[in-house]
Amino acid sequence: MKKSLIISLWAVGIIWAVYLLNIIVFVIDFRAFGIRPRDTSGLVGILLSPFLHGSWGHLISNSIPLFILTFLIVQFYNKIWVPVTIFSILGGGFAVWLFAQTNSNHIGASGVIFSYIGFLLFSGIFRRSAKSILISIIIIFLYGGALLTGIVPGQVGVSWQGHLFGAIAGIILAYVYRNKAKENTKLKI
Repeated sequence: MKKSLIISLWAVGIIWAVYLLNIIVFVIDFRAFGIRPRDTSGLVGILLSPFLHGSWGHLISNSIPLFILTFLIVQFYNKIWVPVTIFSILGGGFAVWLFAQTNSNHIGASGVIFSYIGFLLFSGIFRRSAKSILISIIIIFLYGGALLTGIVPGQVGVSWQGHLFGAIAGIILAYVYRNKAKENTKLKI
């Protein structure tokens, strides 16, 4: 549990540090380094966008779910949380770059958050173990509404494409890892 807590705090700490650094360094607006679809200079955004946030509200709204979901991923899927995180960033981000609206800029950790939601939810379906099903039920309770409303177009300033492709990346990862690196056998709380 200590490792899960530390990694979760680091994940949230990094996005806060980047945001604060962006406020302090007025010369460069880090938000310009988001994912800009089908623009080759926007490819760097695939790696950087999860760390960039547009406002305090954006940062705060991503911090709590990022903390909770990172904790759950590390705690219960500690052998695969690193590749799950990397593919969440790269896979979801590349799909946004490939399919999102031209002349848009996508930033924020919500793509990774939605990928974690998809992974945790569908791991219960694909693995069919009691623990993974219980985690899925908790995810439905905590984030089911956000999952459904977050992937629907129409919210101004919200990257529904980032949410959708993040969730799809998480579902793919849940399927790919369904038989590999089974979750921790001991429930450590």
